[in-house]
Amino acid sequence: MDNFFQHKARKRFGQNFLVDENIIERIVRAISPKEDDHLVEIGPGQGAITQLLLQRCPSLTAVELDRDLIPLLEFKFRDYPQFTIIEKDALKFDFGEFAGERPLRIVGNLPYNISTPLLFHLLSFPGKVQDMHFMLQKEVVDRLSATPGSKSFGRLSVMVQYHCRVQGLFPVPPQSFRPAPKVESAIVRLAPYAEPPYPAQDERLLERIVNVAFQQRRKTLRNALKPLYPELDVDALPVDAGRRPETLSVEEFVKLANYCAELDAK
Repeated sequence: MDNFFQHKARKRFGQNFLVDENIIERIVRAISPKEDDHLVEIGPGQGAITQLLLQRCPSLTAVELDRDLIPLLEFKFRDYPQFTIIEKDALKFDFGEFAGERPLRIVGNLPYNISTPLLFHLLSFPGKVQDMHFMLQKEVVDRLSATPGSKSFGRLSVMVQYHCRVQGLFPVPPQSFRPAPKVESAIVRLAPYAEPPYPAQDERLLERIVNVAFQQRRKTLRNALKPLYPELDVDALPVDAGRRPETLSVEEFVKLANYCAELDAK
């Protein structure tokens, strides 16, 4: 039966299966799942992390796109009646509706090719996610946790840090996977704020301003904002218009967005 369910990693799904038992145990310790958690695993693969998660939280739900993996998972975890699999692309899954009144704890070894859009998708469900623990390309984790002035600081840093407390946990070497990826990986914890420390009047405007500012990151704010506000009085801005976007903190981006929101309201 085990031979029947052997599954090769597929490039089109960005699959790299975690096989290092020490790393798997360390990840689950970091997640610290409880029996009554509303736990969701995105892309369980062959169930390496799933096994230990289920031992602590038997009502786990998996979201898996690769239909060929589903029989393997159903067979492997047949002794866990509360384990359910949803065959769905996580990018198109309504996590908010699924959460209902119980915020989700989301975990996953995310394919590198969808990690950024998936993070933005998950952030679109405010109040529905308690925390997230993800395996990501180390470069992405560096960007998520970057501070102003660093090379890694950019649009992803600002928008995720606006919504979440970000904590890079530990690296995962390529040899922990089969097949081994050509990049380093790392584990990150994202804990969404109940209320952002620096609330934006218009979060969509904040996102537009951050996006425009980092499209040409070597430009000063004075020049970067021209496409959005051609007549902007740069001397009246709450931050120095001569600075480059990567030097601004999340708080300063919010001040800038709120200033522009008031302009739009006039």
